[in-house]
Amino acid sequence: MAYGLSTYCYFWRISARAPRPLTVEEMLRDARELGAEVFQICDYAPIETYDDTRLAAVRATAEDLGIALELGTRGIRPGHLATYLGLAEKLGARFVRSMLNTAEHRPGTAEATGLLRESVPRYAERGVTLGLETYEQVSTDDLLAVVRAVDDPHLGVVLDPGNCVARLEHPRAVVEATAPYVVNIHVKDFAFSRRDGWVGFTYAGCPLGEGLLDYAHMVHTVRPEQRGINQIAEHWLPWQDEGFETTARIEDQWTRHSINTLLRSK
Repeated sequence: MAYGLSTYCYFWRISARAPRPLTVEEMLRDARELGAEVFQICDYAPIETYDDTRLAAVRATAEDLGIALELGTRGIRPGHLATYLGLAEKLGARFVRSMLNTAEHRPGTAEATGLLRESVPRYAERGVTLGLETYEQVSTDDLLAVVRAVDDPHLGVVLDPGNCVARLEHPRAVVEATAPYVVNIHVKDFAFSRRDGWVGFTYAGCPLGEGLLDYAHMVHTVRPEQRGINQIAEHWLPWQDEGFETTARIEDQWTRHSINTLLRSK
């Protein structure tokens, strides 16, 4: 089991709003400086455009820093999953996170099961695990139905209980339902705050330990240390009205706080 960071911890610093977005190598060096043991390149479209030379350079940087790589994408069409399996092999990654839906494809449980039965054996042959993330577009029951139907140890659940609140699923219930199938954890805190005039609420991220994530319950239930499940810090930092410099500074503070909090929990 290792603690790590995701590209989501650098969301604004790699966005189009950044005067010069950070490179993967810069994120890796920063993550290692902060004490991360693993780095998940998640929903980072540029990685699909890298040629073999650039992929080898990213892998070499990670190996030099002593940091393990993981990948993350969306969608379960066999061609797309094959692309990410190839990327994983070239990067030396043993884990790929995905989601059932994309903007163009929203498979039901039967279709999703069939597609994954085609792809997961190829992952298993190469020793790569595929994890499907909990999130509001797919009920936890449906996600688990797919994982159970495929019934392969190289397919499991990426647990992110904060995502499911928008579906009115309670985070604690999501943790308990998915626990036996979890293969990766996204550690992200979240909270509600009143809108101006007390008209409704905003649901957004907050520094780890200051919100509604019951981290102790999650760890007790899933037992990541005993099961060798990596914990990857993420956060939802809203854009700050003061602009990029302020947003980037707070993003760095939240990232440092997240990994420090995880490392202190050892």
